[in-house]
Amino acid sequence: MTRTGIEAALNDLLFNRDITPAEAADQHFAPDYRQRTDSVWADRAEFLDHIEHLRGIVAHGHVDVHEELYDGARYADRHTCHITKTDGTTVAMEVYVFADLTSDGRFRRIEETTLMLQGSEADRDLGSAR
Repeated sequence: MTRTGIEAALNDLLFNRDITPAEAADQHFAPDYRQRTDSVWADRAEFLDHIEHLRGIVAHGHVDVHEELYDGARYADRHTCHITKTDGTTVAMEVYVFADLTSDGRFRRIEETTLMLQGSEADRDLGSAR
């Protein structure tokens, strides 16, 4: 089983413009994927709406994974997303993730909490904005 991780998934979703968000989602997320970010639940379609929104405002960025743990079909990590938006402003968010993986190694469910380290008050909901 080849397991995905948050760095590969976010790089494909947000920063790799050679593939569509749907193609990235197919590689890293199960068809029945669900996500909760800061208490807001999204199904796969809502998640893809979120990614499309982000692709419209994110110019580039990178992900720093600080800690990552796989335990069978369970996954956890702590990472920081560093984003430069198309307007030139920057955002840094620390994210704490707990997830379930499918038997083929894709994310089935992610529950995450975000902590804004840098950015404006308007960027506070960037983790779930649509």
